[in-house]
Amino acid sequence: MQTGKIDSWLKNSPLLRGLEEAVVDEVRCFAENQLDRIQELVKIGMALSAEKNLDRLLEMIVSEARRFTNADGGALYIKTEDDHLEFKIVQNDSLDLRMGGTGERISWPPVPLKGPEGIENHRNVSAHCALMGKPVNIDDVYRADFDFQGTRDFDATTGYHSKSMLLIPMRDHEDEVIGVLQLLNARNRESGEVESFDDHEIADITSLASQAAIAITNVRLVGELENLLNAFLRAIAAAIDEKSPYTAGHVSRVAELTTLIAREINRDESGHFSGVSFSDDELAELKMAAWMHDVGKVTTPEYVVDKATKLQTIFDRIGLVEARIEILKREAEIGKLKAQLADRGGAYEPPAEDLNRLDGILSFLSKVNIGGEFLPDDKIRMIEELTNHHYGAEGSRKPLLTAEEVENLSIRKGTLNKSERAIINNHVSLTIKMLEKLPFPKKLARVPDYAGMHHEKMDGTGYPKGLKGDEIPVQSRILAVSDVFEALTAADRPYKPGKKLSESMKILGFMVKDNHLDEEICDLLVRSGLVQYYGCRNLSERQRDDFDWKGEKIRIDCSRDKKECLKDRN
Repeated sequence: MQTGKIDSWLKNSPLLRGLEEAVVDEVRCFAENQLDRIQELVKIGMALSAEKNLDRLLEMIVSEARRFTNADGGALYIKTEDDHLEFKIVQNDSLDLRMGGTGERISWPPVPLKGPEGIENHRNVSAHCALMGKPVNIDDVYRADFDFQGTRDFDATTGYHSKSMLLIPMRDHEDEVIGVLQLLNARNRESGEVESFDDHEIADITSLASQAAIAITNVRLVGELENLLNAFLRAIAAAIDEKSPYTAGHVSRVAELTTLIAREINRDESGHFSGVSFSDDELAELKMAAWMHDVGKVTTPEYVVDKATKLQTIFDRIGLVEARIEILKREAEIGKLKAQLADRGGAYEPPAEDLNRLDGILSFLSKVNIGGEFLPDDKIRMIEELTNHHYGAEGSRKPLLTAEEVENLSIRKGTLNKSERAIINNHVSLTIKMLEKLPFPKKLARVPDYAGMHHEKMDGTGYPKGLKGDEIPVQSRILAVSDVFEALTAADRPYKPGKKLSESMKILGFMVKDNHLDEEICDLLVRSGLVQYYGCRNLSERQRDDFDWKGEKIRIDCSRDKKECLKDRN
């Protein structure tokens, strides 16, 4: 009976009902607050994961942690390989201070984790936090046991007053401490007064610091993998350059010029390329394509790549021709001697006319063999007529020139015959085949395309696909111009000296007129000053002469051009 009365009283008591409602409201409020904080942490984590730039990521970590705790200031340290904590970010609202990251450079020295004798540095609170791997919550830094002389000096210099401080170790996916997050002067959200950091916030900030550490590690890993890939591909490019002493530096110079042209296109806000803009990822993709554009030459025989003369294979066969002509000269002399002996007693007279004629043939063939000029029809006929000259003993006489030698000496332009040209051209197909086997990430997926199209021509007569006009990506058109310009001006090619700018730009103009190269890109090359800039950096004084472009005289002044270009291109 007594129990029933108590139950009835409990159910009907206004006091208890009010208390129950208050408890429920308090629990609901706490739960909603916790849910809001969890959702906020999730949002912050997603934002951190999305940021790929390390400097902006570090700034975001400090900003979000400060916002989460309403801290006036904050700093972020990253642990270095030599056991120091290096300042990366410093922020303070009251002082309007932003240092590190995308802000001004931090000149403060790093914090050592160990002393000279290897003793752990527990006097410094940041080092202590990193060494112990545990949070440190300080109500008043001026009453703490740690050495805060640096904080005192900062306050004395700036007029600031540091008080409450919270330090959180940042652990990566392997539970290793990679840095320390430091928050300074928690502010009451209503009054704005500085107060201690709430112990309940430590778990939340620790969670945020953990997400931040993983995000930092991910960005670092991606950066390291990209650096590894770049280094690997550049090593391949360097190996190809080193394969021939005549092409050393070609790939790196093409990559440099390609990048410069692409950046000029980004600057072209009112010209033909005003609607074209390359992102950082697209610039990196194009630069890698430039580094890889000749990778297929790794399979090209050295004697083809290095072919300095028309008769060169493993060695220059002009030496064989010289030997044959010497045989013909000896035969002429022997014939003359025999005739004189038949006359008995006549003084020996060398066959001057025959010797001079043979010397003239050798001089002609030696000049033709170089391949520095276009070979006209009349000279090809002269070469063919030399097959009528024979040398050797009676019954086994052979033509002065073999059919293969005639074919090679009759090359109209350059030093490569049709089969050798096909071998060289095949390097593009091999480049595409090799690069397509590499699992490039999405942002580098078109490297094989761009690298494999640098020999396409605007009129469709290029190779390997015969693309024309806008079918060729602008990236490949840039690469084509860079490749041709570098080849024209290169001073280390076996078959020719480096051309002067006036000669190179004249040829470039012909290639534009013949619709082989993109006219707008070539115009930009001149209009932007890149020809002058490249010339002053890479060409000899002999090559750096003034040149004409579309009726305009372009003057080269390296004392001015180099200085003006360096300031915004390096």
